[in-house]
Amino acid sequence: MVSKALSIQRPAPVGPAVVEEEPVTSTETQIQPPITLTDPAIAKVAELIEAEGNPALALRVAVRPGGCSGFSYEMFFDADVAADDVSYAYGSVRVVVDPASADLLVGATLDFKDGLTGAGFSVNNPNATRTCGCGNSFS
Repeated sequence: MVSKALSIQRPAPVGPAVVEEEPVTSTETQIQPPITLTDPAIAKVAELIEAEGNPALALRVAVRPGGCSGFSYEMFFDADVAADDVSYAYGSVRVVVDPASADLLVGATLDFKDGLTGAGFSVNNPNATRTCGCGNSFS
């Protein structure tokens, strides 16, 4: 018996795609955001954008080479959206991801925790095969 590997190609975005919280589905493909935000993360990002005083800002999430495990996460507010960026809306919060980072973030979740031991964002990425002790880099 001969088996063949099935390769699924995602269509290339034509321009900045904006998808509301619920993924858009069609009979052929299902478009899902490369990173999902938890409710606490959405609330904190919205609060930070409001403090910036510029509602046009989006949260840019990126993966960059570097860190002690090979890749590191980068998050910042950005008003510039490139034609090939993928953009998703979570209520009033817009998240922008470049195509290369999107591939490394598929299935990831961004959370925000505020507790006695500190506050901050964390990324849970099922694609990370190895992480470092600092929690900021992965491979």
